[in-house]
Amino acid sequence: MSAHDIPAMPDPAEIFAAFTAFHRTGALKAAIELDLFSAIAAGAATADDLARRCGASLRGVRILADFLATGGFLAKEGTRYALTPTTATFLDRSSPAYMGSAATFLTSSMMWESFANVGAAVRKGGTVAPGEGVVAAENPMWVEFARAMAAPATFAARLVANVLEVPKAPPWKVLDVAAGHGMFGITLAQANPRAEIVALDWANVLTVAEENARAAGVQDRFRTIKGNAFEVDLGAGYDLVLLPNFLHHFDVAMCEAFLRRVRAALVPGGRAVTVEFIPDESRVTPTVAASFALVMLVGTPAGDAYTFAELERMFRNAGFERSELRELPPSFQRAVVSTKGS
Repeated sequence: MSAHDIPAMPDPAEIFAAFTAFHRTGALKAAIELDLFSAIAAGAATADDLARRCGASLRGVRILADFLATGGFLAKEGTRYALTPTTATFLDRSSPAYMGSAATFLTSSMMWESFANVGAAVRKGGTVAPGEGVVAAENPMWVEFARAMAAPATFAARLVANVLEVPKAPPWKVLDVAAGHGMFGITLAQANPRAEIVALDWANVLTVAEENARAAGVQDRFRTIKGNAFEVDLGAGYDLVLLPNFLHHFDVAMCEAFLRRVRAALVPGGRAVTVEFIPDESRVTPTVAASFALVMLVGTPAGDAYTFAELERMFRNAGFERSELRELPPSFQRAVVSTKGS
């Protein structure tokens, strides 16, 4: 057999990259903790400069910065480092689109531990965490979530506001379900000075939302409903009901039951606005949205990343007249705008 007859050996690089993906996560988390990206944005370009600015060892900073360059998070020319367009936009603390705070929640011990038991969750068909996993009543993780995820949520909320053409809108009464940090409702209130927001969540989480409302200067148009979204009185007369990253925690039956209550709380012609990780019908694209189903498998008893067809069916079964899928570029999430008939 000649060398030409020997079949090419597949490259195992992608498998090893997956085995060691936590290296990348750990390095990015360290860079955010050291504020390395902000230091580069402020003019510290060499390892010496960065070590002084970040209060870290020269050896440590050089190895970390080189590792980040191999992963595409930094550019390097000679001995000088520079931010990429992505890290300049999202990981420089002075950027209005800064998202580094999300690392606190997304790399928390709770998240790490969930993914240490994927096999057990696959066997069971749901979380193996104690109780109900992340949807357990008054789970303290949601306070951490609210504080860590406010910045990326604000980015997404602005995209939603654009879709809804909020500055042109009439006075609105808005219910923000599972409000958390409150930034979806708060952002609409900032864009529409005649909008009034009602934020619904656990009492401990709403403390964060109230802080954010005060900081945004909309506290006079911001009130709360404390408790379980499936049990409390939602109120009535809403023009909009916001459902940001809520439905994916529950099975179809629970979602449809809740959506019937949402429909009843809306005025005729009112709309429910769902923001979700929505995969295509293949369930393997777009990558981030499709991958989110695994997060729900390890974290919830029955949640999922639902396709638009599945969400549209839920809303239709709950009595909504129509649902429309809206893209939110450059976000990896999508919105579904569902209208109650007149």
